[in-house]
Parts: sequence; C-alpha cells; structure tokens
Amino acid sequence: MQSLSLSSRSLADLWALGKPKVVSLIVFCAAVGAAMAQPRWQDLPQLTLALVGIGLIAMGAAAMNCLFERDKDANMSRTRARPLVRGVVGAPEAAAYAAVTTLSGTWLLLVFANPLTTILTLATCFGYAVVYTRWLKPATPQNIVIGGAAGAMPPILGWAAASGHVTAEATVLFLIIYTWTPPHFWALALYRKLDYAKAGLPMLPNTHGNEFTRLSILLYTFVLAAVTLIPFALQCSGWLYLAAAIWLNGGFIVRAWKLNRNYSDEASRALFLFSIRYLTWLFAALLVDRLATLFLF
Repeated sequence: MQSLSLSSRSLADLWALGKPKVVSLIVFCAAVGAAMAQPRWQDLPQLTLALVGIGLIAMGAAAMNCLFERDKDANMSRTRARPLVRGVVGAPEAAAYAAVTTLSGTWLLLVFANPLTTILTLATCFGYAVVYTRWLKPATPQNIVIGGAAGAMPPILGWAAASGHVTAEATVLFLIIYTWTPPHFWALALYRKLDYAKAGLPMLPNTHGNEFTRLSILLYTFVLAAVTLIPFALQCSGWLYLAAAIWLNGGFIVRAWKLNRNYSDEASRALFLFSIRYLTWLFAALLVDRLATLFLF
C-alpha cells in the first residue's frame, strides 16, 4: 500500500509538471480553431487524436519551462511548490518527461494530422520553452509581448490540423490571443511584483512602475476589444458571437479602468482571474456560434 501511495504521488507530480490547467485551455483554443475551419464529420476521430498530440507537445514545453526556471521558481511564492522546486521530481526525470510527451505528440501529429501542423506545433514548443523562457523572459520587460506569439498559436494549430493550411481567419484568432496576453500577464505581474524582483526577472511593473503598467493594461484592453470584432467583420462569426464579445469586452474594460484609477493587489488578481474566464468564454462563444450556424441555418 505504501509503494502504491508513493507511486500515485509520483504520477501526480509528473502530471503537475505539464501544467494541465494551462494545457487544457491551449487544447480548447486549438479545438475551436479546428471547428472554425469546418472539418468533415468523418475526420473527427483523427482530429481528436491530433488535438491530443498538440496537448502532449504543450505539456512537454511546460515541463521544459519548469526545468529551465527551477532556480527562479524557488524564489517565487507562486511557483515554489512546483515539483522540481520541492525536489519530488528530479531534473533527469523532468527532461525524460518532456522528451516522451513531445515525441509522442509529434508522432500523433505526423500520423493523424499533417506536416504543416507538426512543424508549427514544434516551432511553438521551441518558441515557448527556449525563445521566451531562456532568452526573452530574463532579457526584456517586453518579454510577454514578443513571446506571446507562441502562446497565441493554438487556434492556428487546430485550424491547420483540420484543414491542412492556415487562412486569414485563423490569423485573426491568433491576434485575439496575442493581444489578450499582455493585459492578462501584466495583471499577474502587478500583484506578484516582489516575486519577480526576487527572481531577477525584468517584468514591466519592476522596470517601468505600477502606474505605467496599469495604463498599458487599459490601452491593450481597448485594442483587444477592437481585434475581437474582426471575426464578425469578416463574416466568419455571427450575431451570437458579437453579443458575447461586446459583453465580455465591456467587463474587461471596466475592470481595467478601475484598476488604473485605484490600484490594489486584490483588484489586480481579480482582473487576472477574469482574463482567464474572458478568453475561455470568448472562444466558447466562437464555437457555439459556429455550431449554431451549421445546425440552424
């Protein structure tokens, strides 16, 4: 019984190493991108396996991120409970985990998707695990703006998996997440400012101050609101999505406006948590709108 318990804890720690909550949102956005590409119903089983492949490579990238940043993570209250920091998972195990998940995901994409999706997904993995984590994050306060391109790729990956190519509509979905990323992450950086200072990372609040960061968040929310209207303007989404986008953007702007005028850690954390729900609900609205169009019209 004791060995079984230890084994269960080890599996749970390895599972946590892949950041499953973050990866679930990545796979969901990829699935929405795939649905927007209007795949054939008979292709659904292989498309599902392709999405699993995208998820596995994302988990591999997350494990690499934890491996590369374990020393910095030890200095931050938000991350010091991660498996590598606690020592319950060693660096060789984490490297093996990253290799197995990445190679398994690559095999699934090669078999059940297409070369374009495989190349784009592996490039995204490299962009997040190496370009962002190793190069940009410790080098510039604009790390999340530049590195956000990797995090914005999931809908393009799903679209490519479903259709074998990337269109202007897929790029718009990329732009939505790309524009959403800075206000989402800067809200976190504001109330975790001391953590990032201890870790020696040049996040925007540490280099340019809280006031500049709060204004940047507010300005980005206005840009984001405009970008989210593009799918309707291009007629790749309908009135249901438009109504949801207007409602969600209103909530984001009001919260960013209040944070800009009167700062508190609680308001910053609330904006960060809302931004996660915002992206989930916005892409859910895209999905429901597309399904409604297919079945009702």
